[in-house]
Amino acid sequence: RGSRVKVLSSGINAEYGGKNLLFLVLRDGTGFLQAIMNNDLCKTYEALLLSTESSVALYGTINTVPEGKSAPGGHELHVDYWELVGHSPAGGVDNLLNVESNPDVMYQNRHMWIRGENMSKVLKVRHATVKAFRDHFYDRDYVEVTPPTMVQCQVEGGSTLFKLDYFGSEAYLTQSSQLYLETCIPAVGNVYCIAQSYRAESSHTRRHLSEFTHIEAELPFITFDQLLEALEDLVCDTAQRIMDSKHAQLVLDMNPGFKVPQRPFKRMSYRDALDYCKKHDIKKEDGTNFEFGDDIPEAPERKMTDMIGEPILLCRFPKAMKSFYMQPDPADPIVTESVDLLLPNVGEIVGGSMRIFDEQELMAGFKREGISPENYYWYIDQRKYGTTPHGGYGLGLERYLMWILQSANVRETCLYPRTADRCKP
Repeated sequence: RGSRVKVLSSGINAEYGGKNLLFLVLRDGTGFLQAIMNNDLCKTYEALLLSTESSVALYGTINTVPEGKSAPGGHELHVDYWELVGHSPAGGVDNLLNVESNPDVMYQNRHMWIRGENMSKVLKVRHATVKAFRDHFYDRDYVEVTPPTMVQCQVEGGSTLFKLDYFGSEAYLTQSSQLYLETCIPAVGNVYCIAQSYRAESSHTRRHLSEFTHIEAELPFITFDQLLEALEDLVCDTAQRIMDSKHAQLVLDMNPGFKVPQRPFKRMSYRDALDYCKKHDIKKEDGTNFEFGDDIPEAPERKMTDMIGEPILLCRFPKAMKSFYMQPDPADPIVTESVDLLLPNVGEIVGGSMRIFDEQELMAGFKREGISPENYYWYIDQRKYGTTPHGGYGLGLERYLMWILQSANVRETCLYPRTADRCKP
């Protein structure tokens, strides 16, 4: 303050305050600063052609904003010399999109959209969130690994696999790194990864992407109750770390009412959820009640979650609804020791379960799902050579951010969304 400085701006908004006065709002990725140019400085040929998103180098003195005036950060730069670094066409970015553009235009020009203030905040909070997850795992002695994303086995059903030709053999983009994480348990104990996963679902809901960031972990020698406690700890501790960081204000700018949830979360069985839906007139599309074995789709699930108004650990889904690897509940073998974490405004953000650790039970699971065990020899070996009880989960980063930021659509919480109808830019 009061010193002469040089400021580099990768984008500007320009507005004349009169024939001899030009106001610039500068952006460099770290924040915003108002600059003022007057007299001859704003009469040059280059000044007259300045458009939104031009990049500039400015020299001048930083001062506090006069009383009664406002500017970003309460300061402004009084410019005494400037240079044009990168020109922008007449009309600037408004040639491509503006606040009234329809969603297709915005996604087509995502590379420009992310320069906006809101998307900048989202990307910074996303950065802080990934760090918070890593710090959570590090402080609890998890080991991070990097599993492959090109695989030759399914995890969540063959209908959602992206297929590719792998040097003459059929391969897929991974749906989940879970199976590989399980193989790491004997080597490192608690293990996790933050990696991309892919689902070839032709889904157009507010919470589905074809490519998403998957935070997955596997924990040996735990019970189902301990798995639920680990999920509570993950969500609450990570949220607290974000709110204790320098990015907390960005969260509150976008979601002023956000508070770290209290533990313990509400436990609700799948059967309890069916009863709740019947009592509160939450029905299937055909107007009938949900029955045992029915999947509760997004809309009714979210309605139930929003009515309850707190995080829900929805547990013990029927075995017929779940994947081959999920451990049956010893007290009720027609259901599994499985869990979805449901959060208000979003719905499901985490799916987890105890894993089958008996070889014969696993082989029966393959048979039930019609899956050939041939490509799973390495996974089966985990049950042959010193098997252990274990469980794990997968969390969708973009859905977690939807909850933190109260975003309307999961596409708003990633850099370049990949969906059933978009794979560019």
